[in-house]
Amino acid sequence: MPKIYLDVCCLNRPFDDQTQARIRLEAEAILMILAQCETGHWEWIGSEVIDLEINQTPDPERRRRVQLLASHTHRSIVGQSEIERAQQFEAWGISAFDALHLACAESGGADVFLTTDDKLLRKSAAYAKQLRVRVENPLTWLREVS
Repeated sequence: MPKIYLDVCCLNRPFDDQTQARIRLEAEAILMILAQCETGHWEWIGSEVIDLEINQTPDPERRRRVQLLASHTHRSIVGQSEIERAQQFEAWGISAFDALHLACAESGGADVFLTTDDKLLRKSAAYAKQLRVRVENPLTWLREVS
């Protein structure tokens, strides 16, 4: 059973403007991935970092919807080892939240870390050999495993 970590970009995607084909396809892929997690075929892991980032969402209705989605994850806790690992990622030019997400995905034993963030995808590809989790776009990954 694959263990999947979705970052907050993924959790927001179903609530983004669906008029662009890429956004609509990614949203559909994320909803299909969440359905597989809901049925128990895949395990969805998350972290406290997801809650912290969602709480910064300025739109209260969007925040509520994303919080509802995120409430279905198996949570991992952020500890000293995750903070230290995140600091390594930040040294590579990865933002603080993204670095903490990656560190939590690794410590939670995720097989794949899914994101729609192109900058994070490029940075992760450049450091793929140093990461202990695969980083992919949800649409790309779903096409591969389906």
